Amino acid sequence: MALIVHKYGGTSMGSPERIRNVAKRVAKWARAGHQMVVVPSAMSGETNRLLGLAKELSPASSTPALMRELDMIASTGEQVSVGLLAIALQAEGMDAVSYTGWQVPVATDSSYTKARIESIDDTRVRADLAAGKVVVITGFQGVDEANNITTLGRGGSDTSAVAIAAAMKADECLIYTDVDGVYTTDPRIVPEARRLHTISFEEMLEMASLGSKVLQIRSVEFAGKYRVPLRVLSSFTPWDIDINEEAKSGTLITFEEDEKMEQAVVSGIAFNRDEAKVTLLGVPDKPGIAFQILGPVADAKIDVDVIIQNVSQDGKTDFSFTVHRNDYQRAIELLEKTVGPAVQAAKVIGDTRICKVSIVGIGMRSHVGIASKMFRSLSEEGINIQMITTSEIKTSVVIDEKYMELAVRALHRAFDLDQELPV
Repeated sequence: MALIVHKYGGTSMGSPERIRNVAKRVAKWARAGHQMVVVPSAMSGETNRLLGLAKELSPASSTPALMRELDMIASTGEQVSVGLLAIALQAEGMDAVSYTGWQVPVATDSSYTKARIESIDDTRVRADLAAGKVVVITGFQGVDEANNITTLGRGGSDTSAVAIAAAMKADECLIYTDVDGVYTTDPRIVPEARRLHTISFEEMLEMASLGSKVLQIRSVEFAGKYRVPLRVLSSFTPWDIDINEEAKSGTLITFEEDEKMEQAVVSGIAFNRDEAKVTLLGVPDKPGIAFQILGPVADAKIDVDVIIQNVSQDGKTDFSFTVHRNDYQRAIELLEKTVGPAVQAAKVIGDTRICKVSIVGIGMRSHVGIASKMFRSLSEEGINIQMITTSEIKTSVVIDEKYMELAVRALHRAFDLDQELPV
């Protein structure tokens, strides 16, 4: 008997009929002899609706008190989902019980709207499983030390599912989405994009961090850290598909990479529209200037991505970095009011019309000339590169947003990602 965690996204829970199909699928796995823990998201669009109501009442800045209430509101979407799914499972003849994050409990820190999981007490869940119950747990949420409800940030149900699988040492965590696996890039942009049968955790982590929407990055971090077997597959296949066939479908995220490294240099193209660039012009070129700029940004809990510092001229330099577009206005205000004057910057400027496009592949470690091939492909399309960042298994460029789809198609073609690999 295996312990299996299923996670279902908002589209999978989008209507009573879809919830019934989820219940039938979970019941099939339970009847096959598996202990089942299920982590559903809120119904599609529900979290946006709830937060929209809050914004109508208070468009004010994000104070700690307001953020606490936003978490209180947003967490209710998942609470509805687990109750509905438990009822649907009971209608299928399953003994099912639902829990919120605070009932488990899933303990987090107190960073409202972006809390991090600190521990999970699985005692109550294990007792229910031992009694033959299917356990349904809210994703996306937990509780802090002061018993305040917290949420993990958008996409946090993936993180909840993998964290629960890690805490309970589950045999596998299956992430059911509205796509049937991880593709070489978004098929909506490149129709020739190919589904990957396997992808390494390192590659998936890079793809998630660089804009791939299939999995939330923190869920991949959890899976890699605790070596949770992870599979991405579609919830829109027939619920009564043979369980052995279903267990081998989708994309397996694996630790085994040696054989694959010699087959594919680049595994996928990731992109992210949600980027913005901020630049401080004319700052002193002296030791510690990067910390003076980025320290306060970090203290404001603004994540920084690509960073570039220009060559010094007359003791002055320009310092640029990218942030998530949602953090852009806060970053600009911080730089203009506090950081800029403190470091004697001549001017603060920004640009929200950028995007990041990346090539990812563990095979890049053992091949040369990959970056130059990328740059040549973009040059041939007349695409100017504003910023570049690299690691062992990825190269990312920041470009004008209007060229994003053209860049993705060109790179997908240049690295032959539409070609099936030999088995």
